[in-house]
Amino acid sequence: MSRSAPAEVKIQIRELHGIGEMQACVELQQRVWGYSDMETVPDHVFLVAAKTGGHALAAFDGNTLAGFALAFSAARNGSIYLHSHLVAVLPDYQNSGVGRALKMAQREDAVKKGIDCIEWTFDPLQIKNAYFNIQRLGAMVRQYLPDLYGRTSSPLHGGLPTDRLVAEWWVSSPRVAQIIGGRPPARRQGQRISVSAAIGTLRTRDLPTAEQMQLRIRSQFQQLFSAGYAVTGFEVEQQGGAYILEPYEN
Repeated sequence: MSRSAPAEVKIQIRELHGIGEMQACVELQQRVWGYSDMETVPDHVFLVAAKTGGHALAAFDGNTLAGFALAFSAARNGSIYLHSHLVAVLPDYQNSGVGRALKMAQREDAVKKGIDCIEWTFDPLQIKNAYFNIQRLGAMVRQYLPDLYGRTSSPLHGGLPTDRLVAEWWVSSPRVAQIIGGRPPARRQGQRISVSAAIGTLRTRDLPTAEQMQLRIRSQFQQLFSAGYAVTGFEVEQQGGAYILEPYEN
């Protein structure tokens, strides 16, 4: 369990300056996710992202690097978007608004560049992240990517396939403005996909059962996405959480 952030946190969000600050982001990845050296994004990638239309943003508490956000410029069907590859926050600064401040800085950068959409992937089994991405930021989801990165060395993945949902954050839309302003829109009754909070324990104690749960959830998402549904909400339940899916048309 992470400790609370220092009492007098005054976070400054700014672009990374110089290779030294980018090297600090390499160390931060290992502290947050426990990746091996081979799986850690190297410092020069941060430099390339910042120089080619993406960004490398950092959250500083004084001289302490509390977190960072790394995004690349991307294109699909003739439209430019930002792919937010990594957002990491030190354990001592989690649950203190640093992650949200980094996402808001990403949104501001996209709007300045005339970019309408930021995308990123996240683990559908991580209830806290799902709630943040969907309910707090207003991202929607229409894609499920099975075992995107292969099995990794990170203890957070627990040996499971790295299945991912793709968050679409339409940063200039009225819906997103309403949600980040604390006014969630009315939602119709839709299909639900529940995720048990027990998956966190099962990753380390009963991997075969955890993988069966993951396969069930994967199948549900794939069927509903194929039928034209999209994730538009997320509800916290007593024993976990539930994705809310509604019919969606472009």
